[in-house]
Amino acid sequence: MAKARAVRRTLTVLVALVLAGVGVYIASAVLNRSDAPVVEGCTAIANGNKQSLATDQAANASLITALAVRRGLPARAATIAIATSMQEAKLRNINYGDHAGPDSRGLFQQRPSQGWGTEDQLMDPVYATNAFYDALVKIPGYETLTVTEAAQKVQRSAYPEAYSQHEDLGRAYASALTGNSHASLDCALRKPDSAGDPIAFRAALTQSYGATPASVAAGQTVTVRADSALAWSVAQWAVANAKGLAVARVDVDGQAWVREGNKGWTDAQTQPGVVVITLAPAP
Repeated sequence: MAKARAVRRTLTVLVALVLAGVGVYIASAVLNRSDAPVVEGCTAIANGNKQSLATDQAANASLITALAVRRGLPARAATIAIATSMQEAKLRNINYGDHAGPDSRGLFQQRPSQGWGTEDQLMDPVYATNAFYDALVKIPGYETLTVTEAAQKVQRSAYPEAYSQHEDLGRAYASALTGNSHASLDCALRKPDSAGDPIAFRAALTQSYGATPASVAAGQTVTVRADSALAWSVAQWAVANAKGLAVARVDVDGQAWVREGNKGWTDAQTQPGVVVITLAPAP
């Protein structure tokens, strides 16, 4: 009996040592692995202030701004539109209203009952954004108004002062996405789940900018020729849409944004007047 107890004690000690060793190994692997969990999101910087958005919000901000660029509107128009959408719908294309506007829909919570369009139209972000700009440009001197004043004249909200709290955010993303601020928009992302589709990328680019930035696809690379401001607009639009369109790298004007490692913008060798967007290969 004594010998059996001794054997059991020895086995117990050995099992404990093995389990401890496995625990140390697992802990070490977790602490030292290169693919540590990434909290996805995007940031834009203006005047030293960093503004954060979720990836879907940043993509919507990029569409709102690209449509302003497409229409030849100033960055101020995009600032007002982004701040308005953030207040009205958190920069999301929502399909429901609230107590004050039960039929409100879309990026700007516009109402069919107030003549903004049909529900289906207002759920189209391109239509809704253009409807907002159509109303904004009719306001004399909107560029010199405060965000609150301009947004209220378009939206006629029950809480007009609320728009001002999003002015810094609107300015940061509008400045980056119009190409006025270079290398100022960054997104931290996990590895893509699937390969990027050059056809889908070019379709999204055309939907946002129209035919102006001519693009050419070759393999997993899309090349866009544009002058400096438009080039940076397209480049940072690509970063803002990197999650949805599986963008792996963006090269423009001596800089490169590289998704892997989430290092932000770094110096790179690039061609003048060309944006090169590299889409992810099949995982």
